[in-house]
Amino acid sequence: MLENLHTMNLKNRLIIFGLLVITAFACKPDEPEFVPVPERDRTEQQLVDRDSLIGYLETHYYNSGDFSDSGTDYSMGDIIISELPQDANGNYLELPNPDENTLLIDAVTTYTTTFQEVEYEYYILNINQGGSDYSPNFTDLVEVIYSGNTMDEEVFDSAINPDNAFDLLSLIEGWRQVLPKFNTAASFQINPDGTVQYSDYGLGMMFLPSGLAYYASPPFGISVYSNLIFKFELYRAQPNDHDFDGIYSHLEDLNNNMNVNDDDTDEDDLPNFFDQDDDGDGVPTINEDLNNDGDPTNDDSNGDGIPNYLDENATESNEES
Repeated sequence: MLENLHTMNLKNRLIIFGLLVITAFACKPDEPEFVPVPERDRTEQQLVDRDSLIGYLETHYYNSGDFSDSGTDYSMGDIIISELPQDANGNYLELPNPDENTLLIDAVTTYTTTFQEVEYEYYILNINQGGSDYSPNFTDLVEVIYSGNTMDEEVFDSAINPDNAFDLLSLIEGWRQVLPKFNTAASFQINPDGTVQYSDYGLGMMFLPSGLAYYASPPFGISVYSNLIFKFELYRAQPNDHDFDGIYSHLEDLNNNMNVNDDDTDEDDLPNFFDQDDDGDGVPTINEDLNNDGDPTNDDSNGDGIPNYLDENATESNEES
C-alpha cells in the first residue's frame, strides 16, 4: 500500500512538472525577428572615410630621416608610423624632430578614382618606386609581402612569403589602384638556402577608404566601413591570361575603365577575359591568331579595323580568302 502511494505521488509530481514545462515554453517571449541593416550610401560614406583618413594623416608621422635618397633596399618594417604627442587636454602638439620626421599629410600623394559610380580619394606614401621597367597591370599576378592594419593600429593581416603570387583581380579595389603605380624589383638572386633576395623593389604604404576596401562586407576581424592601411614590398609581377585565349586579361578591358567584368563582345553574359570565344563566331580566340605571332590582336582579315577575335564577320572573310 505504501509502495502504491509512493508510485502515485511520483506520477503526480511528474505530471505537474510536465505542465510547468509546457507552460514555461508557452509563455516564452517571441524571439526578435532578424532585420538586415541596409547598406550605407556610398557617396555619404566616402565623405566620412575621407575626413577620417585626412585626420589620421594630419596627426601621424613617419620616420623620414631614416630613408636616404640613395637607398633602395629598405623593408616595410623600417617604416615607423607614430601619432603626434598630445597635451593633458588631448590637443595635438608640434611634430617632434622635424628634421627626422615628416607628417604623413605632407608626404603622401593623393589620388582619385571612380568606383561603384562614386569618386574616392586614396593616398600613397612612396618610399621607393622600384627599379625595373615593369609596373603591374590591374589584372596581373603579383609577388608581394604586406602588413595591413586598421586606423587604430590593429594589425589584421600580413604575408611575408612572396612565393605565392596574388591575382590582383581577386583582391580589393584599392590594391588594383595602387600597385600599378609602383615598379617591380630591379633584380633578384637565389640564395644557397633557396630563398630569393630582391633588390630595388617597390616599397610604400597605401591609405584606403572603406569603399576601396571591404566596405560593408569585411572578413572576420575587420569592422564594417573600416578604412585600411597597408605597408608593402612589390617584388615581381606578370601579365595574367585568365581564360588562356592568348589575350592578356588587361587587354580585354576594351573600354579602359579598369573593370574587365563589363566587356562582353558577344553578349553571352561571359566577360571577354573569361570567354575563350570573345566574338561568339565559333572560332576560339586563340585560333584567330592567323599570323601565328602569339598576338591575336593584330589580325584583321577584312580590314575593318576590328581584330578577328572581336569581329564575328571575320570568319566569313577568312573562308572567302
